[in-house]
Amino acid sequence: MILSLEDVSYRYETEPILDHVNFVVNEKEKWGVVGLNGAGKSTLLKIMAEAEKPDSGTVTVLKKYRVSYCPQSMQFEPGKSVYETVSSALKEPAEVYQIRSVLNQFGITDQEQKIEVLSGGQQKRVALAIALIRKADLYLLDEPTNHLDQSMILWLERYLSHISGALVMVTHDRYFLSRITNHMVEIDRGHLYTYDGNYADYLEQRQIRRQQALAEDQKRRNFLRHEIEWIRAGAPARSTKQKSRIERYQKIASQEEFQEAGVLELKSAVSRLGRNTISAEHISKAYGDKVLFRDFSFNLDRMDRVGIIGPNGCGKSTLLKILMGQVQPDTGTVSIGETVKIGYFAQQNEVFKEDQRIIDYLEESGKVVMTADREEITAGQMLERFLFPKDKQYLPISKCSGGEKRRLYLCSVLMKAPNILILDEPTNDLDTDTMTILEDYLEDFRGAVLEVSHDRYFLDRTADRLFVFRNGEIRVVQQAYSDFLEQEEKVEKQKEAPVQKKPEKPVAKMSYKEKKELQDLEKKLPEMEEEIRKLEASMEGITDYGKIQSLSDELDRKRNEKEAAENRWLELSEKAE
Repeated sequence: MILSLEDVSYRYETEPILDHVNFVVNEKEKWGVVGLNGAGKSTLLKIMAEAEKPDSGTVTVLKKYRVSYCPQSMQFEPGKSVYETVSSALKEPAEVYQIRSVLNQFGITDQEQKIEVLSGGQQKRVALAIALIRKADLYLLDEPTNHLDQSMILWLERYLSHISGALVMVTHDRYFLSRITNHMVEIDRGHLYTYDGNYADYLEQRQIRRQQALAEDQKRRNFLRHEIEWIRAGAPARSTKQKSRIERYQKIASQEEFQEAGVLELKSAVSRLGRNTISAEHISKAYGDKVLFRDFSFNLDRMDRVGIIGPNGCGKSTLLKILMGQVQPDTGTVSIGETVKIGYFAQQNEVFKEDQRIIDYLEESGKVVMTADREEITAGQMLERFLFPKDKQYLPISKCSGGEKRRLYLCSVLMKAPNILILDEPTNDLDTDTMTILEDYLEDFRGAVLEVSHDRYFLDRTADRLFVFRNGEIRVVQQAYSDFLEQEEKVEKQKEAPVQKKPEKPVAKMSYKEKKELQDLEKKLPEMEEEIRKLEASMEGITDYGKIQSLSDELDRKRNEKEAAENRWLELSEKAE
């Protein structure tokens, strides 16, 4: 055992977030944490990291184990460079040599810039780099894939799959969960439910649990109905047996009712869309010397489902703003049809009035909206569909978690009955249940959808074709996202594979000089390995970060020299055969 929670409770004001829960993490276990926004996923990680104290109960981390925690957001001390920020957060000086390579993997290449000039997303990547570089027995990661592009997510997926330590992470990336985890824990109304297996296994087991709970609840209801009839009939309570029967009834009646985690089924709300939608002809956009895209043309069909992909900063959000008329292209034209009604779901939430009631906020977008079948959807029904039960709709927005505010903002966009949805990273900060509801809604949506996302599962379900940003060009691909990634991976492997050519004539024998070089390398390689080992050992215990940086640079140079020598040794060895 690395960590345990025993009889832990935590309340937010009067609402129980964790209600006398128990949880244990053992060596090499990889846990995924799921639950609705506001259920307490981040709170659970904070308590495990001892960044938050529970109201009651015990958190135990065995002394010999080290824990590394990455929260959803982190405040850094201004004035330091990115490199200084990371190095000063590390306890083990020998870890410092990994800083540059891990930051490069997360797209932070200018490591001398001040930490405060980075965007919120970039600062999250710096926090994640710190958590991963630390030598730990347990990693606690809260939404690690947020603000990462696809290449970064794939790198992180491989990294976490191979770490020897245990892992507990909150993430909405369902493919990520399926490929990394071997255990799942669900937070539901203050209780923890644990499952063996990955996310796909969890879905199957959760369905079985809910069916069993539903059956038990039906038994409970039948028992209560029978006992109520007995009590109403004027049952005396004189004997011990009769008193026990009444006490049993009161105990069972006080038990929490099972609430099916289903959602209100509604058709999507949409306005009529004519033949002319959105079209672009030969549009280009650059900022200074950086070309985002050039000479791009397309026409959006009325039922199009387009996923827009590419690395961070390539211009995806800029393209969306150009198509909405918010930003002008440098060249080319954009036409928007007269009947087009755009619903734009931006990366950043609206600014909410915190004291405003949830239902009142949504009714500002519309009290009633019509479906394509001329059925009415009220604001309350839209909220129910997106997991705001009736008793919560009259609470102030200040009671909502960050994820719930994101969900509420999404409801306000849909309540305006758009016929073209433009979604910029719609899955960020949404829980997996809400994402499934959104996917179902889009499946039924009778209009066009343009969406920027890095979420593979979401794109596979909702996009029929892709706009792929690469090197200042936008390529249109008629493929599912996973199929595209698989094809790209094959192409990359073919590029990396050495070209096999059949020699037209026998390979020449090794020269005397090459034989001598091979012999020298066989002596030199063990010596190079020993130099690297000594250099790594010399970094232990050093606290002077200037000295550490110098040794780190020297270590990188020695490793590169050794790699070149190994490649040359391999080349000469093959020739000697």
